[in-house]
This record gives sequence, structure tokens and C-alpha cells, in this order.
Amino acid sequence: MRPLWQTLRLLLGASPWAMTRGAALSVIVLLMGAALLGLSGWFITATGLAGLAGIGIAFDVFRPSAGVRFLALGRTAARYGERVLTHDATLRALAALRVDLLRRQGGQGARALARLRQETVLNRITSDVDALDGLVLRLVLPVTAGLVTHLLVFVALGLLVGWPLAVALLAAYLLPSLPILAALARAGRDPSRRAEALEQDLRRGVIAMIRDRVSLIVTGGLAAREDALVATDSAAQEAATRLDRFERRTDFGLSLTIALAVAAALVVGAGLIESGLDPARGAIGVFVALALGETLAPLRRGFAELGRMRGAAERVMETPPHSTPPRLAAPDPAAPILQVATARIALTLKGGEAAALTGPSGAGKTTLLMQIAGLEPDPENTIAILGVGPDDWDETALRRTMAMLPQRSALIAGTVRDNLALSGARGDAECEAALKVVALGDELAERGGLDLHLGEGGAGLSGGQARRLALARAILRKPRLLLLDEPTEGLDPAMAGRVLANLRAALPETAILAALHRGADHAIFTQRIALDN
Repeated sequence: MRPLWQTLRLLLGASPWAMTRGAALSVIVLLMGAALLGLSGWFITATGLAGLAGIGIAFDVFRPSAGVRFLALGRTAARYGERVLTHDATLRALAALRVDLLRRQGGQGARALARLRQETVLNRITSDVDALDGLVLRLVLPVTAGLVTHLLVFVALGLLVGWPLAVALLAAYLLPSLPILAALARAGRDPSRRAEALEQDLRRGVIAMIRDRVSLIVTGGLAAREDALVATDSAAQEAATRLDRFERRTDFGLSLTIALAVAAALVVGAGLIESGLDPARGAIGVFVALALGETLAPLRRGFAELGRMRGAAERVMETPPHSTPPRLAAPDPAAPILQVATARIALTLKGGEAAALTGPSGAGKTTLLMQIAGLEPDPENTIAILGVGPDDWDETALRRTMAMLPQRSALIAGTVRDNLALSGARGDAECEAALKVVALGDELAERGGLDLHLGEGGAGLSGGQARRLALARAILRKPRLLLLDEPTEGLDPAMAGRVLANLRAALPETAILAALHRGADHAIFTQRIALDN
């Protein structure tokens, strides 16, 4: 339960004042409902007794009827305000949860961040955040408002009608409802989790089938994939039906609780009337007992989904919080742009210099680039950028100083202009100049240039073109240090040589470190360093 409590503290702490206002209005709505029925019951009973006694003409009907109208209209207004404020508070809380989640993920290494791009992980995170919105709306706020309402009604009934009735009504509601809801939470834990997992599988399966529909049709696998999805859907429906069965049983138990509470109020109220209590006041307890049933209605769904919310909280909180490292030093403008000193290599790069990093797969080229970029830890403190280790830089300043082109090009669905705009570039002229540097200007001009629309992940471009577009985006940053991981992958030797030559011409003062399998003999590289396994 610890992850659930951690998540709850985060959600409640995101906007405590907004959450408090929403909770207060929830209590006001319930209290006005109880007061409305209680006053109406007293009014009906009192007017009936006045008529029987022959004093109806002298009975004041105006103030009670005005009170009924006030409570009815006030309850409607409070309900509207409660809906607005509680949803506003929940949206604020979910925004804080997303920021916290991104900070947690941002503190992981580059490989962990790369896994976040997988559709399975993204769907899982989205579903978990959506599941946790019910933690406040369907569980915490209704439980809190219900308990506060019962306690306030207990005090009011004790003062107005009598403490025996107040105690009987409180016990009649709380003693049965608490174990009923706890049983629902236990019984619904596994079905809610299973239904959620199967719904995720179904969503991923449908997306994968749509994406791979051409190959499935060609290979004749479409029918088998459809059958598998139908089976997953049937299993999800079965889990949902099982959960619904538990909910309906709980609904019956809560309805029975309300009926027993009304019966208890009727019996105890009758006893108080026989002891000399005014019958009109004695009738208040029966109507209030009916009104308090509203406190139980929202709880069924929240407790039924507690297992799903608990699982979501465990996954969201399983990543440790990101602790910002101390900023110990300011960069030294006179220091070399990059220094690396390990048992395997010694490298110093100044402005305008370039180094080629070679070696077989698995030698650690990518890991070294990630460490320089501050995306992997450098426990031995072997790297300095302008005299300061990557972990000791201010994050914003570090990203302004360096840019990195990883092995996997990150492109978004949208136009070529949209993809280049991620670098911060604003003008078409500089975007077109960057495309010319990577020899893409003429190739894309025939297809719309900057207005060419790309699909998800850069669909519509070849592998080499997507690589060069990502490189153009890095060039637009005009960094002092540029890290390249296989920048010429997918390019023929002539095109690779042309792109590298243009790169140096476009960024004459930039220090460049490139991990390469081929092309390390290009003229722009002033140093060549080989890494061995």
C-alpha cells in the first residue's frame, strides 16, 4: 500500500487549496441533502399534526417552505460548484503526477529513456495515469465527505432529536458499510487488475494489427491475428463481468444497509416519541436516514477499482525519485571544450577540432557518448566539458552547449518544418540552409520542401534521409560540442563524405566527436581513437 499512499500524498499536495474547496463543497452538498429531507419530513409531519389538532390556520408555513426552497436551490448550486472544483483539483493533481513521473524517468540512463519510446511502455504509462484520477474523485473525496457528513449529522441529530437516535443511525450506517466495502476491495482486486491488463493487450494488439495489416494480408495471418484479439476481448469481458458481479452484490448490501438504517431510525424515533418527544422532530431521523444513503452511492466504483489503482501506483512509483546533483562549478571558457581521461583513452578537443571514435560493436562507443552527454553516469569523473563534469552542469546550460545525434533518429509526425522546429529554429531560411548542409534540400524540394508531411517516426523518408534530417536539427542548435553516433549510417561513401565536409563548413568552431564504423579516415577528423573490447 505504500506506493498508493505516496501517490495520494503527491496528488493531494499538488493543489491542496483547490482540493480542500472541492471537498468542502462535497460535504455541503451532502449536508444540504440531509437537511432538505430532514426539514421536509419535519414540515410535512408538523403540518399534518397541526391540521389534526385544528390549529393549521395558525401554523407558520412560510419560513419552513422558504428553507426547503433555499436548501433545494443551494444544493443544486453547490453540486455544480463541487463538480467544477473537484475536477479542477483532480486535473491539477494529475498534471503534478505527470511532471513527477517525467522527472523520475528523466533521472534514468539513456537506455531507460529509449525504452520509454516503445508503444507498450507509453500505453502503460498513459493508462496508469488515467487510472489514478479515480483515486481522488472516486475514493478519497467521497470517503472523506461521507465520513465528515455522518459525524456532523450525528452531532446535529443528537442536539435536535436525541442522542439515542444519533448513535443508532451512525452505527447502522458505518458498522455494516465498512466491512461490505472492504470485502469489495479484496474481491475486486484481481478482476480489476486482470481486466486492465487485458484491455492493454487488446489496445496494443489492435494498434499492431492496423500497423502491420499489409504484411498480415500478404502472409495470410490476418484471420489468426483477429481470432487472437477476439479471444483477448472475451477474456477482458469475462474479467469485467466478474468485477461487475461483485459490484452488484455490494450494491445490494449497501441498499440493505440503507433500509436497515431507516428502520432503526423509525424504531428509535418511535421510542423517543413515546418518551415525550415532539412527533415532528422524531420524524426527522427517518428522512435524514434516507438522505444519508447518498454518501454510499459513489463509493462502490472506487473500492471496486482499488486493485487497478494500486497496481498503477506501484508501477508509477517503482522508478526512484530523481535527485538533482549539486552544481559545484561554473564552466571555464578557457578550458578545452572536451576532455576525456580513462584507462582506455585520453582525448582533448578544442574548438574546430574533430575526433573519430572507432571500434567493434560492444566496445563502449555509445556508452562514452552518453556519459559525455550526461545521459549515463560517469562514476569515475573522467569527463570534463569546459572544465566541468557533465553532472555538475546546469541542465539548461549543458543542453545549450552541446547537441547529440543518437543512433536512433527521433522524428515526429508532422512537416519537415515541425521536426526542425524542435531545435528552436524559427525561420525558414535557416532551416533550408541546414537541409543543404546535409544534402537534403534538393531531395525534399521536389516533394514539398519544409511543408512535406511525414508520418509517425518520420515515415515517408528513407533511413538515410531520416538520419540526415535529424542531423540537420542538431546543426540548427549551433552547439559548441557535437556528439554523433553513426552519423553516416545508411549513406553511400560519396554522400557520407559530402555531408561530413558540409558539416565542418557549417560549424567551423564546433568540437565534434563521432562514433563510426566506417568513414573515420575523412579529412575533417583531426584525431582517430580506437576502442577495443
